[in-house]
Amino acid sequence: MHRYQDLIKLFDSTFYQTYNTRLIKGDEEPIYIPANQTCDYNQIVFAHGYFASGLHEIAHWCVAGKQRRQLEDYGYWYLPDGRDNQQQADFEKVEIRPQAYEWILSEAAQFNYRVSCDNLNGSAEPDRHAFRQKIRNEVAIILEQGLPPRVAALVDSLAKFYNTQLPLKIEQFAKQESTMNSKAA
Repeated sequence: MHRYQDLIKLFDSTFYQTYNTRLIKGDEEPIYIPANQTCDYNQIVFAHGYFASGLHEIAHWCVAGKQRRQLEDYGYWYLPDGRDNQQQADFEKVEIRPQAYEWILSEAAQFNYRVSCDNLNGSAEPDRHAFRQKIRNEVAIILEQGLPPRVAALVDSLAKFYNTQLPLKIEQFAKQESTMNSKAA
């Protein structure tokens, strides 16, 4: 039901003309590459054709402002897997907004969102439930304030394609969360 090829088509039809940006299936780690001498459009490269990776990388693109979108990987700090407690706390702080967007996009696509602490080999033991709650709180704020234009445009495209009723309501996110908690039990 959730094919990465569909996500690519939806993204391109929504944003290519306006933002000169394409979603690309990659074979390596995700990366954002702005247009340059070798490619005349911006590329959001996601990992291995994973639908979730595509949504996550799109969410980062939605967070990045115009100046950041001129920089490779938006010029953001990123420390890979293997973080200590302070590094993990810093990671989670900057990941709340993108993961909130990712959860909103996932809900529009009727795709099961999973929080990403992204630290399997680090000395820090992430508290997934606390991090997920912070992300859900951010989702509530975003829904209350109104979706930013790029998020709203893709939510509309995903909702039409996956027959999702809009507007999204915070109760939908609690329902998904309780379904996940019951599966984990």
